[in-house]
Amino acid sequence: MRHVNKLILALIGLLAFQACEGPEGPMGVPGPEGPEGQPGINIVGQTFEVEIDFTAANNFAGNFDFTEPLVEGDALLVYMLEQNPATEGRVAWRLLPQTFYLEGGILVYNFDYTVDDFSIFLDNSPINFAELDDYWTTGLLFRVVVVPSDLLGARVDYTNYEATMNLLNISEDDFVRIESKK
Repeated sequence: MRHVNKLILALIGLLAFQACEGPEGPMGVPGPEGPEGQPGINIVGQTFEVEIDFTAANNFAGNFDFTEPLVEGDALLVYMLEQNPATEGRVAWRLLPQTFYLEGGILVYNFDYTVDDFSIFLDNSPINFAELDDYWTTGLLFRVVVVPSDLLGARVDYTNYEATMNLLNISEDDFVRIESKK
């Protein structure tokens, strides 16, 4: 009977000590809470939408100024709105550069940028741009996304337009329409 009483007393004591723990403090040691941390960083990139007519008059390029200069180290992604060749009436945003193999040769849409501006152009391809059908040169829509340098290491497939928009928390309403430099 003594052993049973000792066992019951030990269980009651064990339960009582478990309930006597305070909030966890710094370094996992119970105690008072530490000071408030620094506020998080709000990472915001710029987003633009541009429409381009590639002509001999503009050297088959659209040139644009950023509304404010980029931060050194930021990256630029440019997506082209393109008809899905497998499904009639369905479109997709495709990351540049984009290459198309046509009967007359190879057509490449490409871009470059500085901290102040960017260009979208028909790259030096073995094809006569002036002979291209309007489908390839007129009223083409592009979306430009500035990826802040803080996010460049993020694990995302930037060729996936939807994943990129989700990572950067960008909605359709966030794109600012800008006009080409004259």
